[in-house]
Amino acid sequence: MGYMYVDGMKVEIEGEKNVLEIIRKAGIEMPTFCYYSELSTYGVCRMCVVENERGGVEAACSTQPRDGMKIKTNTIALQKHRKMILELLLSSHCRDCTTCSKSGSCRLQELAIRFGVRKVRFEDTRPHIEPDTSSTSIVRDPNKCILCGDCVRVCREKQGLGIIDFAHRGSKMQIMPAFDMKLSETDCVNCGQCAAVCPTGAITVKDETYKMWEYLNDPTKKVVVQIAPAVRVALGDEFGIEHGENVLGKTVAALRMMGVDKVYDTVVGADITVVEEAGEFLEKVKNGGPFPMYTSCCPAWIKYAEKKHPELINKNISSCKSPMQMFGSVIKELHDSEDDDRELISVAIMPCTAKKYEVARPEFTENGKRVVELSLTTQELASMIREAGIQFADLESEYLDTPFDMGGSGAGVIFGVTGGVAEAVIRQCSEDKSSRAVKDIKFIGVRGKENIKEASINVGDKEFKICIVHGLANVETVIKSMESGEAYYDLIEVMACPEGCIGGAGQPFAMHPERDKRAKGLYHTDDRIQIKYSAKNPTVTLIYDEIIKERNHELLHVEYLK
Repeated sequence: MGYMYVDGMKVEIEGEKNVLEIIRKAGIEMPTFCYYSELSTYGVCRMCVVENERGGVEAACSTQPRDGMKIKTNTIALQKHRKMILELLLSSHCRDCTTCSKSGSCRLQELAIRFGVRKVRFEDTRPHIEPDTSSTSIVRDPNKCILCGDCVRVCREKQGLGIIDFAHRGSKMQIMPAFDMKLSETDCVNCGQCAAVCPTGAITVKDETYKMWEYLNDPTKKVVVQIAPAVRVALGDEFGIEHGENVLGKTVAALRMMGVDKVYDTVVGADITVVEEAGEFLEKVKNGGPFPMYTSCCPAWIKYAEKKHPELINKNISSCKSPMQMFGSVIKELHDSEDDDRELISVAIMPCTAKKYEVARPEFTENGKRVVELSLTTQELASMIREAGIQFADLESEYLDTPFDMGGSGAGVIFGVTGGVAEAVIRQCSEDKSSRAVKDIKFIGVRGKENIKEASINVGDKEFKICIVHGLANVETVIKSMESGEAYYDLIEVMACPEGCIGGAGQPFAMHPERDKRAKGLYHTDDRIQIKYSAKNPTVTLIYDEIIKERNHELLHVEYLK
């Protein structure tokens, strides 16, 4: 406890880890490129430097606050320093800003405007490098890289992969995969977190909105869209709506205005997944294993397991398809039974970039055609809404289409947040189906932002241990702890992105405070839905009785090709 002085203002020190946090607490937005509170401190961009009382210059992000410390944040020398950094960065940066997909949300562009950089005096002598478009999910354009290292750290620290890193030295330095391989040739799992933290357009989500526009304007196509749980509490961020507010009804209205034929809720697919996954778990309980059983909803986790732990595939990982693919199969079966000679185009709006990879997997194609033709991210949908000129915030909410207009249960809604899949399965497996039991499950350890959480449930007279983990580096920690005998779990929920799908790379970028609001939005929606158990959802009953018709394994499960 103590005080320091920021531009003459006395500010209390309350456990902040660096001077930058103190400055921001004082109400001053210090510029940064390489600083994220959830990653290690790098301190390379030097935009956040401050002057101390002796006239020395220190990086605020890597300096610890000291009692009595006095700093200045906006002297003439610091202003010149920041403008020079920006000018040097721009001099070696592709400046096709008007056609860049990051235009309007580019940190470099934002700071250049803020600090009045109107002219670049230095010539760009770097050779042009062809962008890497080989990945199904992201595009890497080295010409726009400012070497901040954010992508390097998030890939290594959060996902434990290290797919990209610094190469060469001095003016020839670049960020690239080993040996400058294409991303498609590496062990990249398509999680897209590198694109999420990139402050410029050096790594971006692959834009496929042009395909959607083509489908919508083709009268021979029937376009059916499903919307993932996490999208409804993030899309509003793009249109000035309060963080975490459920905008599903507005999203349905916007899609109809753009020409979509049918709009459904992926929560229905989540409910089917709960029924199938809980049934699979109980079957393992009956047969004595093999344990642990890992969830299979996250395509980035599936690819990670294929690359790093192939022994888990088709043995420990659930055979259930993801909710998107399950619902995609249901939508296809429904279309095939209808008197409609138009070609079905099944589209999913997802918070996830790895879903772009998932829809292209051979396991999810039939006769050469994808079951789900196209996966668009929340950001891509926002882009289409803006392009169409739709005033999203002013839209009146509309209902989903029949026969799935009742939507899903509360258990399916919480799939979008870490712990949600485990909680839904616990509800399904629990013998006590009372409202009190649902409330009590909240407090057994399944909820919260912790990287690794533990809980336990009783099935019959036996206790089963559950682990909930997000971030693939943390998954590796769990796997190693089990291999060493330090830990044991029967069911493990895995999500690759921070705090689950609400922090997916296809969402509007958010740090924990915003992600926390998204989680609360989903839990609030769960509280308001009367049906708490997936198996009690009448829509699920309809699907099993009239669409699936005892073809559960054929339509809802998958065996991954090795």
